[in-house]
Amino acid sequence: MSMVVVVTENVPPRLRGRLAIWLLEIRAGVYVGDTSKRIREMIWQQITQLGGVGNVVMAWATNTESGFEFQTWGENRRIPVDLDGLRLVSF
Repeated sequence: MSMVVVVTENVPPRLRGRLAIWLLEIRAGVYVGDTSKRIREMIWQQITQLGGVGNVVMAWATNTESGFEFQTWGENRRIPVDLDGLRLVSF
C-alpha cells in the first residue's frame, strides 16, 4: 500500500463522485488515500474513462530516488520527462 494523491481540474461530477469512493477529497478536486497498486490502477482506468474534457494528475509513493511517481491525463497536461532516472515535468 502507498499514499496516492489525485488532483483534478474541470472533470465531470460523476468522476469526482467515483474518486470519492476510494479517496478522501481534502479540498475541491484534491484527493488523497492509501491504496494498493491494483486499486491505484483501477482508479486510473476510471479517470481515463470518465475524465471528459478535464485534466488529472496522479502521484504515489515509490522506492525511487525521488520517492514518488506520477502520471498525467487530459488536454492541459504537463508531460513527465525522464532525465537520467529523475522524473521532471515539461510544460
